[in-house]
Amino acid sequence: MRGLAALALLLAGCERAPPEPASPGAGLERAAVAAGLVANASRASMVGSWARDSDRVCVVPADRGARIGVVSDYGEGQGCVASGTVEHRGARLAVRMGDCRFDAGFDGDRIAFPAELPIACAAACTGRATLAAVTVERLSASASEAATLRAPGGRLLCAG
Repeated sequence: MRGLAALALLLAGCERAPPEPASPGAGLERAAVAAGLVANASRASMVGSWARDSDRVCVVPADRGARIGVVSDYGEGQGCVASGTVEHRGARLAVRMGDCRFDAGFDGDRIAFPAELPIACAAACTGRATLAAVTVERLSASASEAATLRAPGGRLLCAG
């Protein structure tokens, strides 16, 4: 009788639900990363100069983590200037610029700010400009080049 109970318990342990299948896109992404066709965001460096249109971003290493600076200049009193710290978390960047705090997307070749930002981020902007949905692509992986990004008034944005 004990043998039958043990066998029943053993078989019951084998009836686990199969794991959820990964999406086809996730499998394709893993294969592309493994083949070197797509950058692995968790291993990619965020340090460097980034730009698109009139948006510029710098990221440089700092004593603790990294510094980030952002400038968007749309002319005629419309623009944003902000700087702070950034922490690399896989495919996300935790951006902290004073009270303006959010997670940006990061794929190794592009940084994308979310379309909706905390209201505190509006303080970095003038006129109708916003940091929402700022998307920049890598120009350079050079920290020294990134450190030269300046605000319109001349202040270095990624300086400690």
